[in-house]
Amino acid sequence: MPKVEDVHQDNGAEWYEQAEAGRDCYVLALETYGKCIYWVDGQRNIMERGDVLLIPAHTPYYGKSVPTLTHTKTVVGFTVSSEDASALPLLRHGRPYKRRLGRYESIHDRIRVLREQWTERPSYYELMAQSILTELLIDISREFDRGMIQSEKQRHVEHMKRYIERNYREKITKEVLGEVIGRTPNYAASLFKEVSGRTISECVHRQRMKRAVYMLNESRLNAAEIAEFLGYKDVSYFYRIFKKITGGSPSELLKGRRTEG
Repeated sequence: MPKVEDVHQDNGAEWYEQAEAGRDCYVLALETYGKCIYWVDGQRNIMERGDVLLIPAHTPYYGKSVPTLTHTKTVVGFTVSSEDASALPLLRHGRPYKRRLGRYESIHDRIRVLREQWTERPSYYELMAQSILTELLIDISREFDRGMIQSEKQRHVEHMKRYIERNYREKITKEVLGEVIGRTPNYAASLFKEVSGRTISECVHRQRMKRAVYMLNESRLNAAEIAEFLGYKDVSYFYRIFKKITGGSPSELLKGRRTEG
């Protein structure tokens, strides 16, 4: 099992990092916003949202932000025994690996939890971090084994995601998204799950909960009004979905809502 050595988040417009060839840590970087550049063993890699970069141990590299552009990424440093590394072709091939993830949301969620465990350090956090990192490496390895997802499939799913981002308050079904991409409803649903790792309804709920968190903090609406605005007729169902996705309760955010004067 790989051993996590460090987890941190980089951001800003003036980031710079460099490592020499003697460093025995692997580096796993996930770009979550904006753009930055890594030079790895003399090769230039432009990192944008959804890109993952794995840098093998003992590989010289440096990274820098793009002038005037803010970016955010999470970086995990880890070590792994030669025996464990041999179990994954991704680690065994010994070369830098960079790609746009097909299952970005799923991997983003895992790496966020990994960062929280490492930062907050609850009981057994090291073991938990190792377990999450192992899952991450397996997921990325599966994409490595499959090779690049067909560009047409990726394009269809990105089109469906953009539609959800714009219309999340409406009822969005596989029939609706099938029409969006000009394919059958069942094809749209299975393709969305295959590429994103989530169902259509899961993606819709997550988009709604992002908006819910903002409204609970910044608006003057109560939970029932926010639920109705987001398309939930049953307030208790809204509470259950909110708890499942965010881990908290709307009431907790309402109590901490900022008030004037």
